[in-house]
Amino acid sequence: MRIIGTGSAHPALTVTNQMLEKFLDTSDDWIRTRTGISQRQLISDEKLEDLAVNAAKRALENSGISAGDLDFIICSNVVNEYITPALSCIIQGRIGATCPCIDLNGACAGFIYSLDIAESYFSSKKDIKHILVVCAEEPTRMVDWSDRSTCVLFGDGAGAVVLGRGDNVKSIRLTTTSKQESLYQQRKLEHTPFITKEEADGPLVMKGHDVFKLAVSSSLRDIEGVIADGNITKHDVDHYLLHQANIRIIDTIRESLDQCSEKFPNNIEKYGNTSSASIPILLDEMNKGSKLKKGDKIVLSAFGAGFTTGACLLYW
Repeated sequence: MRIIGTGSAHPALTVTNQMLEKFLDTSDDWIRTRTGISQRQLISDEKLEDLAVNAAKRALENSGISAGDLDFIICSNVVNEYITPALSCIIQGRIGATCPCIDLNGACAGFIYSLDIAESYFSSKKDIKHILVVCAEEPTRMVDWSDRSTCVLFGDGAGAVVLGRGDNVKSIRLTTTSKQESLYQQRKLEHTPFITKEEADGPLVMKGHDVFKLAVSSSLRDIEGVIADGNITKHDVDHYLLHQANIRIIDTIRESLDQCSEKFPNNIEKYGNTSSASIPILLDEMNKGSKLKKGDKIVLSAFGAGFTTGACLLYW
């Protein structure tokens, strides 16, 4: 497969670090030095499906095809207001597509998991010509907004890509390390008169030190793996697009690979951690900003709750 179109969408509300100082025991300096984040876009009066649809439409427009040309839709999403139907079903109807679709929850690595599924479809189903991948996330609805260790990290948004047939993906690696206690959220389901078990309900729980260690080690392993599978060296890579979770994680990975900062574009300062949407949003910014040229070697790498991790080597 190859990427033939990109799109993204953000909520209208910008929340700066200074705005958080009004109700949190924090400061702009505390947040920026620890995370690299200065502001984030938060859902207020929008619905997540609106952002998803806008990102999808922009990716379709950029690709030059119509929704009717799509053969499959994959939506990466952790949580939204609908238990059912799947968010991909809502997107399908809103953009005017008629193809089958599916949701997946790969947490922050969901975009790379989606690419791997799409690549498998292109390989096994010769009649498939176009696949839409949409990553739509609202992690700001998962956190405790009185807890400065988590709520300052996240923003909402959606990113999308349209995929066509090609030979631009050179290698993909997916990994999972079951470590539930380090990053999770539980919620109660509807009550029945027969429930006797104890149930938990609450905001996102994150053990930052555990997440940092696993993010760095897993990303380095996956990145080195896809580079080796692609028969190139780390110095041959033009752009490393990493999940935008924390600038310290990105810098640690970059230093471990002994690469210059120019190869590691980031937008975490503006958007914070938008979960699986972060890489396609960054990819869209680079595409629309004419920062990518044909033949560029790009490595994508992400990690998320589970822990799910993945990396991909593709040529633009």
